[in-house]
Amino acid sequence: MTKPEFIAAEIGTRVTAHALHVGDRINTVGFEAEALSAMPVAIRAGKAGVAVLFRYGVAVLIGLTAEEETAFLEALKPRIDGKLARREEEAVTLACAGETEDQVSSGGPVQLRDMSAERLLVIADVLAKSVVLAHDEREVAKVFEIIEPFAKELADHGRTRRDRKGLMQLIGNALLVQHRVSGRVAIGEKPDALWERPDLERLYARLEDEYELKERLDALNRKLAVVAETADTLADIIDTRRTLRLELIIVALIAFEVVITLYQLYAGKGH
Repeated sequence: MTKPEFIAAEIGTRVTAHALHVGDRINTVGFEAEALSAMPVAIRAGKAGVAVLFRYGVAVLIGLTAEEETAFLEALKPRIDGKLARREEEAVTLACAGETEDQVSSGGPVQLRDMSAERLLVIADVLAKSVVLAHDEREVAKVFEIIEPFAKELADHGRTRRDRKGLMQLIGNALLVQHRVSGRVAIGEKPDALWERPDLERLYARLEDEYELKERLDALNRKLAVVAETADTLADIIDTRRTLRLELIIVALIAFEVVITLYQLYAGKGH
């Protein structure tokens, strides 16, 4: 079934698509009656704009003024779980060019044949993935900032002065980022709109290349692998320390028992 037009645009019309990563999750329940699209949820916003909402915490606002964006985000607040103190944002200008083929140029507006629902959903999908990647890249960078001094300490001294609590905090930070990042957003999957409009594959591919989604995802996965290996190494260090401590306790107990036995033997001979 053909989706209704999101934005009525004549040739030469320009609008801005603004993606904001606002939280860990957006509750979209209750929008079914007014939804222009179900996956992802798209609803009317402002006087003539559209808001595309992704459950993993991203809102892409298309054709809204700054004041309309502020009002919409304020109204959306009760639906946001895990609000972010710092939002990742991405914006691009969309131009209705009326050409036979969509054009994506670095630093310039995205030239669209028309502003059909499927085209705007494809663009919203790419922008949403880009801001989530930016957030996850920053989270992983934070963990690396914590891990680096620890790794340097091990390299310089062959041991670490951190106590068990400090090591557990490092493991916790590493695992928390892994949990937040891994599998939360299917970056590598194509948007549902392409199932109905395979002719938009080229537009998606060009946008995917422009925002370097695959390259950024590969780099993020490599860093996550390092984070996982670091967590394993820290766990091994804790286990080694615990084992060494137990061995020392056992040796001390044996030595104590030997001393007591020798004392008892000596005392027995004395009598």
